[in-house]
Amino acid sequence: MENYEVYALRFASLSERVSSENFIFHDHHENSTMPLDFYFWVLRGKHRTFLVDTGFSPETALRRKRLILQEPLSLLRDIGIEPAQVTDVIVTHMHYDHAGNLAAFPNAKFHVQDAEMSYCTGRCMCHDVLKRPFEVDDVISATRLLFAGQLEFHDGDSQLADGVTLHHLGGHTHGLQVVRVRTQRGWVVLASDAAHYWSNIRNRSPFPIVADVVRMLEAYQKVEVLADGPFHVIPGHDPLVRDVFPSSHNNPNITALHLEPHVESHLNSDTDEVPAMQLDPVT
Repeated sequence: MENYEVYALRFASLSERVSSENFIFHDHHENSTMPLDFYFWVLRGKHRTFLVDTGFSPETALRRKRLILQEPLSLLRDIGIEPAQVTDVIVTHMHYDHAGNLAAFPNAKFHVQDAEMSYCTGRCMCHDVLKRPFEVDDVISATRLLFAGQLEFHDGDSQLADGVTLHHLGGHTHGLQVVRVRTQRGWVVLASDAAHYWSNIRNRSPFPIVADVVRMLEAYQKVEVLADGPFHVIPGHDPLVRDVFPSSHNNPNITALHLEPHVESHLNSDTDEVPAMQLDPVT
């Protein structure tokens, strides 16, 4: 079975954020600073390369007061990928920070769950609290891709290639999917917003933007089962990802997830638990 190189590309950050904003039930004694980073991901194999999510535009960053550190297309070029060369884009869900810039990939097939397009174009968008994380232009772009024959729907779990599978979990949105990819260190799961932080999983404490709390809680267990260990689950927004894994391509915003984590030696060999001191910035 083919192994893939997997890269997390950090393109933006939200530093003005505190820990109470990142959990539905915040039971920590102090309300400490807990920044949120924005990533998308690249899976690079011998014969095929997948892009997972597409970030957002500078215009969206300005409107939503997010700090762009390096534009997504520039990050892709830093690892030798031109947008026109991209043939497959996996959209984990249609929130603004994951599904912007779709039109920048004219030759790509976009993989999305049936449930996600139904969610972002249906009656759920009548509720302000649910539609707030979406950009209407991104949803329109996806609809244009549908009519151009570039949108490929998935109904549940799918295998895209030898070593790359999609898994529909829901929770954060109705159609959220995660990506399971085989690497030289085993099966890695790009959890996207199934878990924004490692702390969401470890404490079983959901992030407050959620369509279905029960499914989000169940998703934590599912990603743990799909992955080969705690550091094989990659949260969607945790700044600690860049501390745990080595940087790559001489760029601090590009992190190699297929390489061994720096803190592997701190794992408990008997229980395989992730120590709180390593993964929880609010304790």
